[in-house]
Amino acid sequence: MFSVPSRSAGVIPQPPYPSQLALQDELEAFERLKPRLAEVWDLLVHDSEKPCTTVVVPSLTLDQAELRKLDGASYYEERLLFLLIRLRNPRAHIVYVTSQPVHPDIIDYLLQHLLGVPASHARHRLTMLCAYDASPRPLTEKILERPRLLQRIRYAIPNREEAYLSVFNATPLERKLSVLLGIPLNGADPALTHLGSKSGSRKVFREAGVVCPAGFEDLRDEQDVLTALTDLRILRPGLRKAVVKLNESFSGEGNAIFHYPSGSGGIAMRRAIGKLHFIAPSERRGAYFEKFAAMGGIVEEFVAGAEVRSPSAQLRTGPRGEVVPISTHDQILGGDEGQVFLGCRFPADDEYRLAVQQTAQAVGEVLASKGVVSRMGVDFMAVRAGPEQPWVLNAIEINLRLGGTTHPFLALRFLTGGELDSATGLFATASGRPKYYRATDNLYAPRYRGLLPEDLIDIVTVNQLNFNYRTECGVLFHLIGALSQFGKLGLTAIGNSVEEADAIYQRTLEVLEAETVYG
Repeated sequence: MFSVPSRSAGVIPQPPYPSQLALQDELEAFERLKPRLAEVWDLLVHDSEKPCTTVVVPSLTLDQAELRKLDGASYYEERLLFLLIRLRNPRAHIVYVTSQPVHPDIIDYLLQHLLGVPASHARHRLTMLCAYDASPRPLTEKILERPRLLQRIRYAIPNREEAYLSVFNATPLERKLSVLLGIPLNGADPALTHLGSKSGSRKVFREAGVVCPAGFEDLRDEQDVLTALTDLRILRPGLRKAVVKLNESFSGEGNAIFHYPSGSGGIAMRRAIGKLHFIAPSERRGAYFEKFAAMGGIVEEFVAGAEVRSPSAQLRTGPRGEVVPISTHDQILGGDEGQVFLGCRFPADDEYRLAVQQTAQAVGEVLASKGVVSRMGVDFMAVRAGPEQPWVLNAIEINLRLGGTTHPFLALRFLTGGELDSATGLFATASGRPKYYRATDNLYAPRYRGLLPEDLIDIVTVNQLNFNYRTECGVLFHLIGALSQFGKLGLTAIGNSVEEADAIYQRTLEVLEAETVYG
């Protein structure tokens, strides 16, 4: 493995260029780093107060064409700022890297909420670094292009033996960064990330004995899709709709709805596929199937019923094969055909919460047996025929990355320091209060455009929306950097009941509306 050059007075020596790292050397070095993750895992799981450094690179290393469908995507790097919770350990350090600078008021806004730690003390243990590159490319790619930025990250790590790399999702780019920094990657080995694709998810579900919708995976082109849709109609004669999904899409933006024609002949089916309804308004048939040829995808039945919900479970698998439940949520879906993720409520409904947690546990055990070390989410559709009927769970997909339900739960822990009771699936604060929240990444209004971070903080403070440590209720915002340009931000509204969390969420919307009426 490459060694770290010594710093000479007034000169920042360059680390090895990524191009100098041969693939075989990279893979071997990556394997040598893996055992150190077990030691880091112990620190993370037990909230140890031993020295530890987290290098956070919140790169959305995803398909860039899919990412362009997301307004303000570059500011999603701010969602992992809730990992500043690590600074609650007075011996912990964090190095946080972004594409664009984070407004200092946003950092101050978060650090003031660290329980038991002076904000000034935490600030001294936080190093913010920036690539100063707003181009629509993965942050990790930008870092690898900048040897001096790589070196600054290295210099900010007090002891590499006590450090690890935390990322949004793990790809070969993050693997290379891990090796160049000489610290283990706390994420799925990129060689295993296919297990979290739409096709890989269906295979894992079957291996775990978990029910998933009828369908077909590993499809490569439009003809494959047409054949799968035809075969699916044979499996489900009464089926009226099916979903076509890109393997590596997210938030429902890579989905398309197929409406079965009244006739079953080949001509009728070909006409119908020409009328695919794409969930992303900007999507076009030719471009969609070009991406399909590149990444593959699946076809599965459209899950329907008298009542349909979309719960999810979050868990993490450890380097020793541990499977640890984190949370359950009811996802709030919207957009065409209810395919787009808008937000979530915690925890999932009492009637199926533990079933969701236990089913996800079975999925996690299969992934752990294959060597996956990662935070992950497992999404479901819960369906029932009527109010007195039992809920039936269908597993939909695995996300081997941080998702839309990760950071709200981090926000809850950030503010309260509590823990999940895996026996009930409920979260209790240190005072013993159970907590509930409603969260979103998609709070948007044209009138919000032009609001600066300091404006939002002023509005929140004057209207007493901030988290109150006496009642243990209130609001914590994120994606604040996207507010001025895109009129968009995220929030987590925390209450002592489902109803109270919803009421705090609604009051926040009303305050923002009232405060942005001009003239």
